[in-house]
Amino acid sequence: MRTADTQAARTRTAVVTGASSGIGAATARALAREGFEVVLTARRADRLEAVAKEIRNDGGTVQVFPLDVTDREAVLAFAAQFPACDVLVNNAGGAYGTEHIENADPGDWRSMYEVNVVGALHMTQALLPALKASGDGVVVVISSTASFTCYEGGGGYSAAKHGAHVLAETLRLEVCGEALRVVEIAPGMVHTEEFSLNRYRGDLNRADAVYAGVPDPLVADDVADVVTWAVTRPPHVNIDLLVVRPRAQAAQHKVHRTT
Repeated sequence: MRTADTQAARTRTAVVTGASSGIGAATARALAREGFEVVLTARRADRLEAVAKEIRNDGGTVQVFPLDVTDREAVLAFAAQFPACDVLVNNAGGAYGTEHIENADPGDWRSMYEVNVVGALHMTQALLPALKASGDGVVVVISSTASFTCYEGGGGYSAAKHGAHVLAETLRLEVCGEALRVVEIAPGMVHTEEFSLNRYRGDLNRADAVYAGVPDPLVADDVADVVTWAVTRPPHVNIDLLVVRPRAQAAQHKVHRTT
C-alpha cells in the first residue's frame, strides 16, 4: 500500500479506540504495519497489552492507554499527553439487546448512544487541536450500515449509529477548508469474536446463528484494510463515506445463506 510521500518524512501517530479486540485491534495492527506509531485505547488493559505484544513482535511501535471514552475527564487527560496526532480512529462502540421498541431497555439505548456517539465526540474534541496541528489530520468514524437502514430489533443500535454518521457528516462541513479530513467507514456484516455475543447477552447459539450459512462474511481484517487504505490516501483525497459489505449481503435484510 502506497503512503503519500508528504506523509513519509516522520513517524505518524494513530490513536485507535476500542482497540482491545475486533475491528479496533485489527486496525491497530494494520496501521502499525504501515509505519504508524499506534496508540491503543480501550477499557480492558490486559487485552490491550496482548494486542500491543503482537504489534511489537511484528516490529511495530505501540503505546497502551486503558481508557473509557465515555469518561470525559479521562479523555481530556489522555489527549493532553499527545501534542501531535495524525489519525484518530473512533472505533469504540457496541450493540446491546435485540428487543423491539415496545420492550426495549432505555438503559441499553443510553449505553449505546454514550459509547458510539458521545464517546466519539469526546475523543474528537479532545484531539482536534493536535490533529489540525499535524497539517494533515484524519478523523475516522466507524459507523455501520445500520446508520442508514432500520430493522426490527435494531432500533437502539441504529439510532446510535445514525448519530455517529451525523457526527462525521457535520464535522466535515465544519472543518471544510482546514487541513483535516473526515472519513466514515460503514461496515455491514462483520464476524468478530464479540459483537454479536455482546448483543445477545452472551448467548453463543444466538450469536453464531447470525452468521450461519453465510459464505465468507467480512472479518475484522477486511475493515482494517479499508480504514488503512482510506487514511493513507494523498492529503487532498478525502474518502467521505465508504460502505463495505460481504458479497453475500446486499442489504440489511438481504443475505445469501447456503443453508
